[in-house]
Amino acid sequence: MESSGNRGCAGGCGAFLRSRKGLVLLGEIALCTVALLCYGASRTPGYVGLAVCELIFASIAVVLCITGLHHRVALVHWGWTDFIRCVVGCLLFLITSLIVIIGHRDGAGTAAGVFGLLAGLLLGYDAYISVPTRGGHSAAPTDPGRPLTAPQPHKETPPDPQGVMRGGKGGGFTF
Repeated sequence: MESSGNRGCAGGCGAFLRSRKGLVLLGEIALCTVALLCYGASRTPGYVGLAVCELIFASIAVVLCITGLHHRVALVHWGWTDFIRCVVGCLLFLITSLIVIIGHRDGAGTAAGVFGLLAGLLLGYDAYISVPTRGGHSAAPTDPGRPLTAPQPHKETPPDPQGVMRGGKGGGFTF
């Protein structure tokens, strides 16, 4: 028999994995896995490291989101962390995949390059939907009749004992 806590966890996992972010992360994991297998089967398996790293990072992101740790650990700004992960992964996959597609002529390498391009595009879309400031801030209300800064109170100048500043007996400038 399942306890109610397990059903809640399974329901939470299912709810996250059916969300847009969950589907994108599952797509990243699937494309990284396929690219990893294709890189491993190609003549130049040196590009496997990128697919492995992105696979691990996407898996960690899924685990963090499913368990809710990203809400409990306030030390790290998870929105920016996920955004930077996506941008770096996108750029690296696009560059690496283009190098592989242009420079290598074996079928597995070309397939790895194509799946890497798809993973790079998906990571770019993930970066777009996970920008922390996108929709998070609204414009500050402004009143056209009111100045943007409050007027500063007029500062009184200290009295000039000899009257130099006011054109008194010192014969100075008159203000």
